[in-house]
Amino acid sequence: MSELELVVDDDVLSASLLPDAAPESVAAVREFTPLDTELLHVRWSGHATWINIDDINLPQIPRENHTVYPSYGDLLLYPGYRNEQEILVPCGPTCFKSPAGELAGNHFATLDTPRDDLVALEERTLRDGVLDATLRLSE
Repeated sequence: MSELELVVDDDVLSASLLPDAAPESVAAVREFTPLDTELLHVRWSGHATWINIDDINLPQIPRENHTVYPSYGDLLLYPGYRNEQEILVPCGPTCFKSPAGELAGNHFATLDTPRDDLVALEERTLRDGVLDATLRLSE
């Protein structure tokens, strides 16, 4: 069941939330969506994109269901323990890191998107730059 959507141009990428594995992360995401935002290519983490959420006043969120090595489509919420707040969108081999070193983000949702589509999305952000995006709960 799709509960979250990442909309990039006319493409709607559906995701399933993981409230049992990351309850506080899911609650925080539910609070700040819908979010009109930008999808950017990562600089340090490999084949991934990300959404900067530094302007959102997140509650204290513990590490829950956290990982440094997410799989394709595993959405990670990083509440800014050592770096800026963000949502990581892995599109291929990814090691979540920054100039501060490796980071562990909370896996709060998983995209139900074919790998080839994720690869194409990452390649678009690398080639074309920032893409307008919306993160929203499903209707």
